[in-house]
Amino acid sequence: MTTRRPLEQLRTAFALLDASALLQQAAERHLRAAGDLTYVQFRILVRLDATDRPALRMSELADGVLLSRSGLTYQVTALERRGLCTRAASPDDDRGVVATITDAGRALVDRLLPAHVEATRAAMLGDLTPEEEAVLLGVLDRAVRGVSAAGAVSAARGAATAPSAPRTRG
Repeated sequence: MTTRRPLEQLRTAFALLDASALLQQAAERHLRAAGDLTYVQFRILVRLDATDRPALRMSELADGVLLSRSGLTYQVTALERRGLCTRAASPDDDRGVVATITDAGRALVDRLLPAHVEATRAAMLGDLTPEEEAVLLGVLDRAVRGVSAAGAVSAARGAATAPSAPRTRG
C-alpha cells in the first residue's frame, strides 16, 4: 500500500475551500449588484424566510449562518435599518432576542432568489447532473457536520446550505 504525502491528502480540502471562496465571491458580486446585499445578509434573510416559525432566536440564527453572535448583531442591525427584518424580545425567554423577516425582506428574497439560484448553478453546478448534485450536497453536509463535531464552529449545523427552499406563501 502506497502512503500518500500530506500535500496530496489536502488536495480535496484545498479544492473544496477554493470552490467555496470562488462561489462566495461570485454570489457577493451578484447580490450587491442586484439587491445591495452582502452574501451574509442574503443568507440571514433566506434563513428567516425559510423558517415555519414566526421568528428565530438570534443565537440560532447565528449558528445557522455560521456567524459569531456579535457578527450577526452587526448584520441584522444593517438589515433592520433597511426595513428588511426586525428584532424583539423573545416571548419565551426574557433574556433572549428573536429576529423576524419583514414583508419588504420577503419581497427582496422573492426578487433575488431565482436569479441567485441560476447564478449559483451556472457558476458551480451547471455541469452536474441532479444525481451528482445530490451526492455533492451529501458530501458537503457530512463535511460540515464533521467540522462542527470537531468543535471548529459553535454548534452542529445540520445542512451545509440554507434550507432547500424558502417556505411557500399562500
